[in-house]
Amino acid sequence: MLSNLNRRNWLKKSLFATAGLTTASAFILKAAANPVLRQELQYSLLPEFLLEKEYSNIPFAAKTLVRLSANENPWGPSEKTKQALIGAIGDSNRYAFKLRGELVKAIAEKEGVPENYILLGAGSSELLTASLVAYGQKGKIIVGDPCYISGNEERVPMEKVALTKDYQYDLDAIAGKINGSQSLVYVTNPNNPIGAVLPSESFSAFIDKVSDKITVLSDEAYIDYAKDPKTASMIPAVKAGKNVLVLRTMSKLYAFAGLRCGYAIAKPEILKMIQPYCSGGFDMSVPSFAAAIAAFKDTEFQQLTLKNTEESKQYLYSFLTKAGYTYIPSSANFVIFPLKMKGSDMLAKMAAEGVMLRKWEFDRQHWCRVSIGTMDEMKAFAEAFTKVIS
Repeated sequence: MLSNLNRRNWLKKSLFATAGLTTASAFILKAAANPVLRQELQYSLLPEFLLEKEYSNIPFAAKTLVRLSANENPWGPSEKTKQALIGAIGDSNRYAFKLRGELVKAIAEKEGVPENYILLGAGSSELLTASLVAYGQKGKIIVGDPCYISGNEERVPMEKVALTKDYQYDLDAIAGKINGSQSLVYVTNPNNPIGAVLPSESFSAFIDKVSDKITVLSDEAYIDYAKDPKTASMIPAVKAGKNVLVLRTMSKLYAFAGLRCGYAIAKPEILKMIQPYCSGGFDMSVPSFAAAIAAFKDTEFQQLTLKNTEESKQYLYSFLTKAGYTYIPSSANFVIFPLKMKGSDMLAKMAAEGVMLRKWEFDRQHWCRVSIGTMDEMKAFAEAFTKVIS
């Protein structure tokens, strides 16, 4: 059996080989029939793959690593989540039938939707992959540029629409693109890597205008960090019967990046389309189910995470301003700002100081995206970045 590392290397090689030999549409058609290819697509969406690609030839300093590259929650999991994990280990010899039902019920109560409007996944990336495969067979996917999946054009048939001058989704331009050849509009809200959240009135009006022609996917991985998450979310559009698919993850606010739990919310007929291409939560373990149920109830930890995130973010804003850098105000747990050097040079120099980051290139500009960490981690970033730019 392949080790995890060897398996990942094999997946990467296979992915690139496939992408080089086929068009994106052909890849999606093959992925629909081949679970191995679906796994390759899902892996290509994960931060781990992107980081391996960006850091493949960059040596790290022999010091404590500050990981500000994957938008993880540095304050979790919470103690209540840990207790639930430990308590569930003894039941890991049993299947998670009951716990699966309990989690679906907890999500339904939290989001105010019927239980048959919910589809579980081992992280939202699994559900996103399933959505791309299901809809990619029917037509192109309209995406903002940049967004979370905009670099995946070799595997996903897509049409890119540039963001506005203030780095927001150009909803009018997207609506103007719709001509029957597309199957899905993909919106990350708040947008990754930008961090901007769409005004709920504008997004709702857009959905009212186009959702009878095309399905709209609202990827709300970072919605909990928005000023008013309930208002920003498009779950009300789902309740209203619109052709809207909402994706949520527990990787961010709930600190489940390594525990893997996500869910989709949509009308049953939409979930039926994507269900054949994902596990529906059956890949999750008994401890993960138990931890997720406990995490939903732990509002104290959720509020602590939001408070700490905001404090660290304000520190980062202040540092960047004093250092002579602008930034895009963020409604997520990361901040992106324009660099005054090449992104690859920045990654290498910061890695030498023991700090991991992400680089982007758009709008004829190199950018750095910093995940929000603990205050000590943000100070470590500031110290290292000061050295790099001096």
